[in-house]
This record gives sequence, structure tokens and C-alpha cells, in this order.
Amino acid sequence: MNATRKLIVPGLRADFTVATRLAVIACSLGLGFGAEHDRLCGQEFEREPINYTSATPDNCISRLQKRMDAGDVRLKSDENFGYLPAVLQALSVPESSQSLVFSKTSFQRHRIAPRTPRALYFNDEVYVGFCQYGDVVEISAVDPQLGTVFYSLDQEAKDQPRFLRHNDTCLLCHGGSQTQGVPGHLVRSVYSDAGGFPILSGGTHLVNHTSPLTKRWGGWYVTGTHGDQSHLGNLIVTSKQVPNDLDNSAGLNVTSLAKFFDCSTYLTPHSDIVALLVLEHQTEAQNLLIRASFVTRQALHQEAALNRDLNENQDKRWNSTTVRIKDVGDALVEYLLFSDETRLTSRIQGTSSFAADFPKRGPRDRRGRSLREFDLERRIFKYPCSYLIYSPSFDAIPTETRNYVYHRLWDILTGKDASPEFAHLTATDRQAIREILIDTKPGLPDEWRSEK
Repeated sequence: MNATRKLIVPGLRADFTVATRLAVIACSLGLGFGAEHDRLCGQEFEREPINYTSATPDNCISRLQKRMDAGDVRLKSDENFGYLPAVLQALSVPESSQSLVFSKTSFQRHRIAPRTPRALYFNDEVYVGFCQYGDVVEISAVDPQLGTVFYSLDQEAKDQPRFLRHNDTCLLCHGGSQTQGVPGHLVRSVYSDAGGFPILSGGTHLVNHTSPLTKRWGGWYVTGTHGDQSHLGNLIVTSKQVPNDLDNSAGLNVTSLAKFFDCSTYLTPHSDIVALLVLEHQTEAQNLLIRASFVTRQALHQEAALNRDLNENQDKRWNSTTVRIKDVGDALVEYLLFSDETRLTSRIQGTSSFAADFPKRGPRDRRGRSLREFDLERRIFKYPCSYLIYSPSFDAIPTETRNYVYHRLWDILTGKDASPEFAHLTATDRQAIREILIDTKPGLPDEWRSEK
């Protein structure tokens, strides 16, 4: 076997390295574990009604494990990639979603460098991480009731492999203000040196669809063309400090990564720019969906307790509950409709099949339109309403907030709501999104159905 592809090496067991390495990276990135973290993590979603750690997960990984336990699915270990190909196939995660990050910003950080980047694969429900020589495959699954649930799968071939759930250690980075105060995902852009170490004095950037391209993809490889737009992808800083006159011209419009590392040691030779755009939109959208669910459930739980304590009617609605529902609902609506999305100024084109694969998942309306269709000239999507409105996480939002979101969407898409946050939506955009949702989204309220 090619030495560069060997996966299992002697060393610490996975369950130990997960905890210790996460603690190390959290400290190295300057993350604090103070009162704010405790409030968001230990004192909120660990309590009723969320009970994050003690509750039983129900997500694509927990369901896959049940199928494996029943003998319905058997994961086969690959000589070069361990369980990675089998996991992707079992979860319907496309290889074309491969995104490569070379900064040491995950718990297998000692495996990551510009010549051995970490590969990330994703679909709407799950993210799968792979490192060369890695002890484990890293998985984070979107759970409609619990938010993000973190797992690892030991890369050593076994007759009965098992996904191991991780809680506290992962939440050091994935359970605070950077993830909307819920167990969630984050995409960061950093300045990386030749060893893959983040140059913290240069700053870091949390990235979503509102971020300027000039701040994106530091520490990531990027394949694709984007005209005269600039970014930080494919950039390795050779000095100890980030220079003021930083020039990344050599890292722009890169269509092959062969000059950086041996691409044959990965499932594909791509780190597709279109996949990266979708990844950045999706992670923050999922955080906001879970936040809307958590905050509403917590507000209703606290309201019910207050009504009991005060001998009030259990149906009494307190203004504080209404305000909390409005706050999370408005934030979600703005993000779902791509408010403040960074405008593209040149055509974006990837190098893999991702841009063709992604829209195939649909659904499509009677005219063949889908929220997954790309624009990639002015903005990411042709119809700027997030496809995650179809997700189980959206449907799991309590009725009170989900109905508020639907009502706001209706007012915006019919032109009744002309708030400046939605000025980017033309009359044609609003009509198309409205028609697509009416045809494709089950469970719409009666006010939507009047147009059918």
C-alpha cells in the first residue's frame, strides 16, 4: 500500500484523542470557557426541555447505526480510505461535495497541513470529515430536536464498527455564541502558515453567505474560476505575521491543486468553489433553524411553568414569549431569503460535478423550477429562498414559530411587507419563490393555499 495512504498508525485511542485534541485546539485558538459559554451550553440546552446530552438522538447517524446493528447495512473498509467511501454511500453524501481545509482547525490537527488537507463532505443532513493517517472519520449530524450531534468512527477495520457520540469536548467550539448559542456548525477563514498553523495575530473570520469573498477561504483550498473577484483560498503565509500588502493573485482562479499536494490520495482532486458557497450558506442556516426551535421550546416550557406557579390559565400567552418567537422568527426569515447576501460580480464556475449534482435533489414545481437551481453570476441561487425550508429541522420548529415564519414569508413574497431587508427581492423573485413553495412545500397554512 502507498505509504502516503496508510490510515492506521500506533498511538492514542480515538476516544482519548477526541477529548484531548479538542481541548488543545480550543486553547490554541484562544477560545474562552467563561460565563458566556457556561450560560449558552451548560445552563441552557442541557436543561429541560432540550436535555442535549441525556436525550436520545434521532438523526441519520443514529438511524444508520440501528440498521447496522440489525444487519441491514454492513460498512466495508477500503484499503486506502478506511470507512470513508462506505459512510458516504450509506448516507447519500456526494463525493463532489469534497472541500479541503489545510489549517489546523479540527481535533485531528496533527494530521492536517497544506500537503495533507482535511477533506469535508456534506449533504443537507450530515458532514463527514476525513484526514490522511486519521484515527477516525469525523461526523456531525443535524438532529431536528438536538441540533448538531457529533460522532466519530474508528478507522481500524472491525466486524462491527460503531459510531461513538461525543458531547462536551465538541461543544467547546461548537456550542457557543459563534454557533448562535446552540450545538451547531461554523466555517472559519484563517491565515495559515506553511505548517497549517493559524496565524492568530492576523485575525479569523466566521463565514456565511453575507461574508465578502475577500474574507473567505483562508486556510482552505479552492478550485474554480471567479473572474476578478478575490479571496484568501490557496494562500500560505510564509512569514510569521500577515503582511499588510498581502498578495494572493497566485491563489485565484485555480483549477488544479496538483502543485500543492498529491491529489490522488483523496476521493476527488477538487475543493469546489460552488460546494464551498453552499457549505457556508447551509451551516449558518442550520444554526438559525435549531436556534428557532430551541428558543421557542424553552420559552413555551418556561411560560407553562410560570402559568402553573401563578395559577394562570395554561393557554395564557406572555409578551416575553411573543417577543422571543418574533426575534428568532425574524432572524430566520431574513437568512432564508438571503438578506445581505454578498453580491457576485463575476461568473462563478466550479471544477467538479457539484453544480450539476446539487439541483438534482429537487423538489421541482409544476414548471420544473427548484430552489436548488444556481445563478452564480449575481448571487448563489436563482431563486433566493433557502432549500433548507424543506429540511426536517424546519418542520421540527414548534408550530408557534413556524406559523410566524410562514406568515412573514407570505407577506414578503406577496409584496405586503416592503421592509428594506428584502429590497434585493424583485417582484419576479417573490412570485417565483411563492409559486415554487406552493407547489412543493407540504403543510403550508391556509393563507398560502388561497393561490392554488
